[in-house]
Order: sequence, then C-alpha cells, then structure tokens
Amino acid sequence: MENRLEAFEEMLSAVIRKYSDTSEKLDALKAQGKNKTAAFRELLGDKLTCRYILSLYEQYGLIEKNTFKERSK
Repeated sequence: MENRLEAFEEMLSAVIRKYSDTSEKLDALKAQGKNKTAAFRELLGDKLTCRYILSLYEQYGLIEKNTFKERSK
C-alpha cells in the first residue's frame, strides 16, 4: 500500500509542476501576442488536462478544494 501512496504523491507533484510550468509558458506567449499559435493551443490543452486531474483530486477529497483556483485577469 505504501508504494501506491508514494506513486500518488509523485503523480500529484508532477501534475502540479506541469500545471504551474504550463501556466507560466502560456502567460509568456500571451505577453508576446502569440495566443493564436499552435504552441499556445497545445499548452492550453495541457493546462486544461492538468486542471481536470486536479479537480478530480479535489472532488474525491485528496487535495483541498480551490487549491488551484484560476486567477482572474
């Protein structure tokens, strides 16, 4: 059972890192006016996928709700 918990914690850390890194890259592309590029859209898809995974963790009580609430701009 410990291996399963370790695997979960490792996955959670990876998803959080990916979400954060992707958000930063998207912000940089937006600042450059490149929000219609293929790279931007691919990153946006990655961010949405990470957000969905994090929302599942929230839904099942594995992390606190609203931990990764979207920033409003």
